Amino acid sequence: MGGFASLGISLPLLLAFVINFIILLLLLKKFLFKPVLNMLDERTKRVRESMEWAEATKRDYEQAKVEVQRQIEKGRQEVQAIIAQAVQKGEGLKEEARREAAVQAKAIVEKARLELEAERDKMVDDLRKEFVSLLILASEKVIRQTLDKERQSKLIAETFEQVRPFSKNYSERC
Repeated sequence: MGGFASLGISLPLLLAFVINFIILLLLLKKFLFKPVLNMLDERTKRVRESMEWAEATKRDYEQAKVEVQRQIEKGRQEVQAIIAQAVQKGEGLKEEARREAAVQAKAIVEKARLELEAERDKMVDDLRKEFVSLLILASEKVIRQTLDKERQSKLIAETFEQVRPFSKNYSERC
């Protein structure tokens, strides 16, 4: 003990300081270090959880981004398919309209042909009737009169005069 006293250190006082220091350390450990360490551990845990959540969110975002791209591509393909189908349907409708127009045109041509044939037949029939009438008229005149050259020429001229109105009617019809 002599060594400590020569240095000016009192052993009971040193012992009291050491005991106080140990008590202070225990109190600090219990009331300050533990709560601070717990708070730091809690903060570390929250930071780690936040980082994990951020990573999970990033993964979810990437997955969602891939899914959105896939959906967009699928939508594009569907739109292309719809457009192709619409074009094909339009072509079919156009072809159907062409066929229908061709059928209608044929029907119109056939109807016009039939009308022209009917008109021609009517004109031929009218011509025959007129010709028969003229023949009958000429025959009546020939039978009633004996023909000499003068009378024959006169009869032919009269017949042509009677035929002329018919020939005008015929040229107007054609």
